[in-house]
Amino acid sequence: MKIELIGKPKIIMSNPDSRHGYFAWPTAVLLQDGKIAVGASGFRIEHICPFGKAVISYSYDNGKTYTLPAPVIDTPLDDRDAGICPFGEKGVIFTSFNNSADMQRLHNKDNAFVQSYIDTMTKADEEKYLGSNFRISRDYGITFGRIFRSPVTSPHGPVQLMDGTVLWAGTRFDDVFGGIEVRRLDTESGETELIGKITASDKNVVLNEPHLIELPDGRLICQIRGENAELFNGGDEKLFTVFQSVSDDGGKTWTEPEMLLDKTGGAPPHLIRLSSGVLLSTYGRRKQPYGIMAMISLDGGESWEKDIRIYKNTASDDIGYPSTVELSDGTLLTVFYATEAEDKPCVIMQQKWKIV
Repeated sequence: MKIELIGKPKIIMSNPDSRHGYFAWPTAVLLQDGKIAVGASGFRIEHICPFGKAVISYSYDNGKTYTLPAPVIDTPLDDRDAGICPFGEKGVIFTSFNNSADMQRLHNKDNAFVQSYIDTMTKADEEKYLGSNFRISRDYGITFGRIFRSPVTSPHGPVQLMDGTVLWAGTRFDDVFGGIEVRRLDTESGETELIGKITASDKNVVLNEPHLIELPDGRLICQIRGENAELFNGGDEKLFTVFQSVSDDGGKTWTEPEMLLDKTGGAPPHLIRLSSGVLLSTYGRRKQPYGIMAMISLDGGESWEKDIRIYKNTASDDIGYPSTVELSDGTLLTVFYATEAEDKPCVIMQQKWKIV
């Protein structure tokens, strides 16, 4: 299958006049009122630092222009991956997670500026905010309510099913080795209920950063980032790829995860079903040549045409987390993070394209 790129990649979130100019880990969705919403972690100084804020930006003209990014979740900790889930008539769920003060201190041990800020963090801050957080809007993402807590985290957040149920497939914040939990989210109380789990029989495979989609027949497809367990204990990266599992009973039971790409083919995935019925999954590739890739399925996820390149980058492997929306004319708009040069911070970019 061939694709056609429309124009050049475009920066849509950055902060070039500040030291806090690093943006990453975005999610793009179409909201119920037709505008594009893009969430990301921004106003950072680097990949791991305590200054991250989970921000949102809107486009009212199909990606031509965007509002300036505004914080939605800004705790004293490092607020990372921003997920967005439209639900109901006007609802929007905005998700993020953060890192502990000790973890941030370890990764910034030679930076006195960062260390001085971390020194201001208290145990009370961590007790209140450490983990996976989300806020809910009931007016198309204009205003958001209080911060809720979730046991699980995922880069792009929950999804709404055809019957209105909101499911959240994610990794437990307190147990990265425990597989993927699938939870039902009550959008009134903010509580979640465990309904199913996805685990790998190979205990060397660590599953994390999933994304879920529902097909018209009710089948659920979950694609998941998979890594080798040794990596989490200081070993080398031998696995960075996408696995897939399916459920035919509403998420209660799941098939054994199947590896879709080669062992370092890229991750994490984001799924969307196009108006044509085509399934599209986008993911980041962190081996040369770095880039943003897509795979396409014409048979409901049974088979995939893989490694379709949307964007190429040779500057840095700090890249990825793409997500895609389909515009009213059938054009696809994929949002991701990357840097244009080694000495520049990462920014949020978009690329328009179409399947031909």
